[in-house]
Amino acid sequence: MSKRQSSTFRPNDMDGDTVIGANENEESSGGCAMILTILCYIIVVFTVPLSLCVCIKVVQEYERAVIFRLGRLVSGGAKGPGIFFVLPCIEQYTKCDLRTISFDIPPQEVLTRDSVTVSVDAVVYYKISNPTVSVANVADAAHSTQLLAQTTLRNVLGTKNLTEILAERDIISQDMQNTLDEATDRWGIKVERVEIKDVRLPLQLQRAMAAEAEAAREARAKVIAAEGEQKASKALKEAADIMADSPAALQLRYLQTLNSISAEKNSTIIFPLPMDLLTHFVK
Repeated sequence: MSKRQSSTFRPNDMDGDTVIGANENEESSGGCAMILTILCYIIVVFTVPLSLCVCIKVVQEYERAVIFRLGRLVSGGAKGPGIFFVLPCIEQYTKCDLRTISFDIPPQEVLTRDSVTVSVDAVVYYKISNPTVSVANVADAAHSTQLLAQTTLRNVLGTKNLTEILAERDIISQDMQNTLDEATDRWGIKVERVEIKDVRLPLQLQRAMAAEAEAAREARAKVIAAEGEQKASKALKEAADIMADSPAALQLRYLQTLNSISAEKNSTIIFPLPMDLLTHFVK
């Protein structure tokens, strides 16, 4: 029993930290642990079937159970899904939900690189990738991840300009995801996605940006109108040159104008004059 417990998983060993006096503690408690374990097995055998109601546990497909025996992690990793056995008095277990969990980051007041204060909130999606590490290495994995997400949001947005925050949300979300995933890997947590929900600007800045956008639209409208007038004048000049070279075209235009006037204004009296007479006066 003592040899088996000497190879028990320890989160400090996984992280590269040394455990001072771990071997001595295992040797000193090995005999006591073996005695207590034997006594528990004897109690369970003599109290069957009542003991089965206490010892047999069930975890769902999306759950895992991390078992501690006399304060140490039981070898073999997390148990489940299905039925597993827990010795009374000397073993305790903790359930971990492996489904994807989401939480909202409260609105954070962030000072951007160009000295603009904005309020930004986001949502984070994560799940537990290693139940044993998430239980042994951090006291409250969910709460720790939330606090780290708030700090990461401020740090990432503090290095961006206002224009970058408004236009590059996907890049900012990816940077936050990479930073969070790297930090929470030691906690057995995998950050799957980070999304920026809303960026709220101060009221004065909103008015200034609206005025700037309106001025830009007005300037663009004037440029478009000027270009249209220029094209129309060129077309009129070309039409006038064609009519000057072709008297028949001028006569057709004259008749078309008379038709339009008679159709729209019936009360108007028109005295048509021959084009040859007008040409004589023009000369």
